[in-house]
Amino acid sequence: MPLIVMCGYPCSGKTRRAEELKVYFEQNTERKVHIVGDRALGVDKSDVYADSQKEKNVRAALKAEVERKVNKDDIVIFDSLNYIKGYRYELFCLIKHAQTPHCLVYCLTSDEQSSSWNTNRDAAEQYTQDLFDALVLRFEAPDSRNRWDSPLFTILKDDTLPYEAISDALFKRKAPPPNQSTQSQPLSSSSFLYELDKITQDVLTAIFNAQKTSVPGDLISVPGATEKMELTRSINMAELRKLRRQFISYSKMHPTENTGQISNMFVQYLNKSLH
Repeated sequence: MPLIVMCGYPCSGKTRRAEELKVYFEQNTERKVHIVGDRALGVDKSDVYADSQKEKNVRAALKAEVERKVNKDDIVIFDSLNYIKGYRYELFCLIKHAQTPHCLVYCLTSDEQSSSWNTNRDAAEQYTQDLFDALVLRFEAPDSRNRWDSPLFTILKDDTLPYEAISDALFKRKAPPPNQSTQSQPLSSSSFLYELDKITQDVLTAIFNAQKTSVPGDLISVPGATEKMELTRSINMAELRKLRRQFISYSKMHPTENTGQISNMFVQYLNKSLH
C-alpha cells in the first residue's frame, strides 16, 4: 500500500511528523503503519553521514527495507533525510513497480531553526555543526513539478498536518502505471542474459581504457549508448565490476525487451551509483 516519504533538513521535525501520521492512520484506518528510517535501523547519524560510503550503504539498506515493507495492505512511512533528488526518483521507481501511490511530506524549516533544534538535542543525537552545515548545503529541495516529488505537502513548523489531503492522495489516487523499466517480466530467453553480460562488459572496458587519457570532469563515450559516463574521480576495475554485478542482478529481475537500451541504462546506473 501507499508510501509516505518524509523529507527535510536535519532536525526539521520529520520524525515528529512521521509519528503524528502513524497515530492518525492507526486511529482512522484498519491498516498497519510501518515507520522505516535511521532510528529504526539504529543508525549513528553523525558517523554515517560523515562518510560517503557508509551513507551510500545505509541508503541502500533503507531502500531495501522500504521495498520489503511495501505491500497491498499496509502504510509505510519513510522517515529519513531523503535529500538527494536521484534517491527520491529511485523510490518513485520502486512504488511504480509495486503499483502503489505515494506522496512526499516536506518539513520546511530555515537552517537557523534546524540548527537551533540540533543544539538542543541530547549530545548523543546531535550532528556536529560542520556535518549539519554540509548536509544543508547538499540538500536538494523537492519540486512538485517532478513526478517523483508529487503530490508534495510542504509543512512549516507551526502547521497542522493536512491529514485528509494526505489520506486522499494515498487512497483516492491511482498508482502510477508501471513502465518497461519498472515492470517485472519473466526472462524470455538466454539471449537476453548473453546480451546483458556482453554489453555491460564492453561498457566497463571502454570506461577503464578511457580513464588512461581522461581526467575528472570529462565525459566518457561508451559503445551503444547516447548517455555519457561522468568521470568524477578515478574508478578502479574492482569497483566497476561490483557495480556491474549489482546492475546485472537488478536487470535479471526487471529485464527489458529492448536490449539496445542496456548500454544507456547501465551508464545511467553507474552515474547515479558513483555520484
